[in-house]
Amino acid sequence: MADTAAPLQPPDRPGYRLKRLLLGPPLVTERIRREKLHNPAALGVLASDCISSTAYGSEEMLRVLVPVIGVAAFTMILPVTGAILLVLLVVTLCYSDVVTIYTRAGGSYVVARENFGPDIAQIASVALLVDYIVTVAVQVSAGTNAIISFAHLVGGTWTGIDHLQLPLSALVILILAYGNLRGLREAGRVFMVPAYLFILAVGLMLVVGVVRGLAGTLPHADVHAAGAVPLGTAGSGWLYGASLFIVLRSFANGGSSLTGLEAISNSVSVFRDPKGRNARRTLVTMSCVLGTLVLGVSALAHFTHAIPYRDGTPTVLAQEAHLVFGGGVLGALGLAFVQLATALILYTGANTPFTGFPFLASFVAEDRFLPRQLTRRGHRLAFSNGIVSLAVVALALLVVTEANVDRLVALYAIGVFTAFTMAGAGMTAYHLRRREPGRTWKVAVNLITAVVSAAVVLIFGITKFTEGAWLVVVVFPLGVWALIRINREYRAEAAALEAVPRPGDDVPRWRRHVVFVLADSIDLATVKALRYAHELRPDEVRAVHFMVDEAHARRLMARWEATAGVTAALEVVECPDRRLRHAVMELAARTTEDGQTALTLLVPRRTYASPLGKLLHRGTAESLAKALERLPGVAVTILPFAVSLAARERGPREREAGQPEPEARHREPRERPGFE
Repeated sequence: MADTAAPLQPPDRPGYRLKRLLLGPPLVTERIRREKLHNPAALGVLASDCISSTAYGSEEMLRVLVPVIGVAAFTMILPVTGAILLVLLVVTLCYSDVVTIYTRAGGSYVVARENFGPDIAQIASVALLVDYIVTVAVQVSAGTNAIISFAHLVGGTWTGIDHLQLPLSALVILILAYGNLRGLREAGRVFMVPAYLFILAVGLMLVVGVVRGLAGTLPHADVHAAGAVPLGTAGSGWLYGASLFIVLRSFANGGSSLTGLEAISNSVSVFRDPKGRNARRTLVTMSCVLGTLVLGVSALAHFTHAIPYRDGTPTVLAQEAHLVFGGGVLGALGLAFVQLATALILYTGANTPFTGFPFLASFVAEDRFLPRQLTRRGHRLAFSNGIVSLAVVALALLVVTEANVDRLVALYAIGVFTAFTMAGAGMTAYHLRRREPGRTWKVAVNLITAVVSAAVVLIFGITKFTEGAWLVVVVFPLGVWALIRINREYRAEAAALEAVPRPGDDVPRWRRHVVFVLADSIDLATVKALRYAHELRPDEVRAVHFMVDEAHARRLMARWEATAGVTAALEVVECPDRRLRHAVMELAARTTEDGQTALTLLVPRRTYASPLGKLLHRGTAESLAKALERLPGVAVTILPFAVSLAARERGPREREAGQPEPEARHREPRERPGFE
């Protein structure tokens, strides 16, 4: 029985083999439905960003209050935190409505698009994309602060440890990008653990703090310690009318505690069915946990007077853990547990944008407002282009700000509260158009969300304008314009391609079809092109050589005449100024100037597998094709010929026939390369 020949399998490229080694075997598209998250994993993956903001939200409030009103800041932080929790409540109700109605990825972008149109929706998309980028930088920088804070509190000031802020933060971004490129399921398993560790650690700290507070043994921090933010004077702060401005600014800073709240609505599609119900339950759970932790940390700051430091370390949360657990071995273990859990959740909180950003970008790209490359799933079913883009921009932002959390927060909350505003306004419009039970309540909640969120954006933009918020204010309109410009280009291209001629339209009808084969040498690539030219069955086939070097042209004509099996005459066209593309365009224009002749130009392209072969040979075929693409009646076809493969096949055949391989080094030198 004859053996059945196995189908020819193309060899894997080195780049693909490296990708497979780093990322694992590829996942087939049919597995997308199985790559979903159950609620506990979704809480860990998507809520880490939101819950982890507990680590710096209260501190950012104190950073505004302490320099102006001094120790009174520790009293004022509680009502400011209460106001933030009220915002958390209305935003949670709004987004519960969003995830129930809109069960695809996109969140406030989808809400704005469906209710205000695609152009207005780009305000939401830019807001979310900017927020995701800044979130990555803020989270990893705050996580590194947690590690450095632990080192300061346990071992004093370690020489040189502060210089690890930037390199360690950058390394974490690269690790997160790698983890997400491996696929969603692996990311879910890994990143859900730190969220629960952080909840347990901070919960334990709060319980011990309450016990010690009731027992009267809870110590105070030294508000006059070296490096602490200088204390202001409460009386002068109120006297100069700074009260409202400072409270509003502190409220805006504390609004960073709510960043990440929108992540679940942007990634509803990663939940298991029923998506809306599971997303709503996870959102409510996340908000309850966040509210409890933020209130607890602010309350501990009120009782312990944990104060921000100018360089960001030790953090307020680290000081609270140090004061609550006290000294000794148990105290050190408790501090280590809190700081380790804090660093882990902050680092993994930066993973939330790596889940939400690619989904949102793919959704916007589907609407043709971003490059369509962002819609493609990669090796492991992740949106690889979105993940890589996010990592690159976040790294650049990290370098520019030197991984300083205080500088990054100035760019932070504007984006997310703009998204809250668009979601609230969009859901208000949605319910106003429908008569349904409870419409008045739903309209009221969503309208309050829109108004309050817009007020926070305005406050943050004014109070933080000179500290970096101006950059976001400038980027927003430019970003919206750029996305609309991309969409306009895509629509123009689509309209041009869809203009299919209808019966009766004046369509050019070619009476002659001529095929030119560009020949720079007589070799296998040229012979293959000539054979292909005859398969097209044109009216005329002609080989054309553009003479740049006269001696080379004479040798080519002599070999052409002496070579058996050549099926077309060789025409030599002078090119004295060596402008090859210009000469080819002139010949093509002359051939088709009658309006009745169609020209197909076949360009043999010799391809080389090795990097050295690619380096030694220039690419002429693509440049010729690009030069001729605008000429009517002219079509350019590039015929690739694998030189390296032909060389590998030729050697064994000649050895079997007993023929010596030719010595290329003794051949007559060529003056110019062919169409490679």
